[in-house]
Amino acid sequence: MKSTASFRSFLYRLARLLGDFNAVKRGRVGRRIGRRIAGRATGRVLRRFFR
Repeated sequence: MKSTASFRSFLYRLARLLGDFNAVKRGRVGRRIGRRIAGRATGRVLRRFFR
């Protein structure tokens, strides 16, 4: 089971890296950073509600 989880983690990291590369290529890094920050903030707020 651990190997499945680590493989999934690898795939998610790879997808994030490819997304970052694509954003740099298209010149949309600022948008991507803003969305990532907004997503983390939303996750923190929701985590407080569902403990």
